Amino acid sequence: MKAIHVHEFGGPEVLQLEEVLTPQPGPGEVLVRMQAAGVNPVETYIRAGTYARLPELPYTPGNDGAGVVEQVGSDVTEFKAGDHVYTSGSISGTYAEFALCKKEQVHPLPSNFSFAQGAAMGTPYATAYRGLLQRADAKPGETVLVHGASGGVGTAAVQLARASGLRVFGTAGSDDGINLTRQQGAHEVFDHRAPDHFEQIMKATGRHGVDVIVEMLANVNLGKDLTILAKGGRVVIIGSRGPVEIDPRNTMQRDADVRGMILPNTPPAELASIHAALVAGLENGTLRPVIGKEFPLAEAAQAHRAVMESGATGKIVLVPSK
Repeated sequence: MKAIHVHEFGGPEVLQLEEVLTPQPGPGEVLVRMQAAGVNPVETYIRAGTYARLPELPYTPGNDGAGVVEQVGSDVTEFKAGDHVYTSGSISGTYAEFALCKKEQVHPLPSNFSFAQGAAMGTPYATAYRGLLQRADAKPGETVLVHGASGGVGTAAVQLARASGLRVFGTAGSDDGINLTRQQGAHEVFDHRAPDHFEQIMKATGRHGVDVIVEMLANVNLGKDLTILAKGGRVVIIGSRGPVEIDPRNTMQRDADVRGMILPNTPPAELASIHAALVAGLENGTLRPVIGKEFPLAEAAQAHRAVMESGATGKIVLVPSK
């Protein structure tokens, strides 16, 4: 099969398309013929060698994808050949024509969703659910601010927040992003290019402040986030690209919490409940993954550049068959 292989950590150019052996499923494993693979910012940090958890070299990147079950291990009864599925993790990596997964990493994909949409589920939607509903413990009736609301995790967070009965604010950095965030159901959308957008957000709450902030770029926003929280407010940090300076008094005055998360820390039982909820959201129509750009598998390097561009909207996916 064809797969992206990384032999050394470095820039996007280290993503090389190669011929490798197709893996075979053992007990408790599922082999998926990939129709689309999701590209996430975390994969660029791993590729660069700057992430806290690094794989052994060489490796094939990717956790997210969607496709058709090709073969299952002898003891797997939950799936059969021909089933449409999405993946939320992989043993062999999803930037490939086939991906070997544990059965727990494979989830049903309703037939009315495209494989590209399925490839948007694993990391973005699970991250948004974990951050918003488990770590931040957002409750119906509260106000949530989603920074970077037009991206893969951002659109997921907006949809989940609306479905959960929250008042939803979002920020975006382009006219397309602002329009997309409105289309996903945000009650208020703010242009984060405007120097006074934090003041605009505070004004929109009637000076009460927001209850929950879903933070994608903590190194830029965290210090200001703490000034617009309501009492008892929570910031959940989903993304950061460096250090930041804050005034701790802003947390004291509000009894505020700053809560970090990375998806690999999620306990297995909580991860299973996340995907049960996400599959239900697909089935009942409350979740609708938004696709931004599609790249052929051979153009993985371009996809890695695109996913880190500011103003990107929707989910970026690789398509092995292109």
